[in-house]
Amino acid sequence: MNNWSFTGNLGKDCRIGQVGQSAVCNFNVAAKSGFGQNEQTIWVDCALWGKQAESGLVSYLKKGQQVAVTGELGTRDHEGKTYITCRVSSVSLIGGKSDNANAPEQAPRQQAPQQSAPQPQKAPDFNFDDSIPF
Repeated sequence: MNNWSFTGNLGKDCRIGQVGQSAVCNFNVAAKSGFGQNEQTIWVDCALWGKQAESGLVSYLKKGQQVAVTGELGTRDHEGKTYITCRVSSVSLIGGKSDNANAPEQAPRQQAPQQSAPQPQKAPDFNFDDSIPF
């Protein structure tokens, strides 16, 4: 079984299309490996097929979004170059973007009627008479 899991950030907004009768959502993920001088970025061409490609999730697949992806690892050759591919079985949003300006608009939440804040009660006056003998 070929099952690969990785995390990374989207390099561009996803692209949605049709292949025959199936919907497909394509996106590129920059997965980092190593650290320091040995750090490298691996670009993965991802394809999400079928009902998942038609779901509301794809509206959140915007440039910079951090995702966790699981799917089948593969390669494809194009114009003399070899690209790493992933036929996605699941994708999860795992982190926020530094700029949420491109996030889809959400419907405004209906606010509950505002209640006035409770007024603080005045502390009792403990003015004791010092002449009490006990």
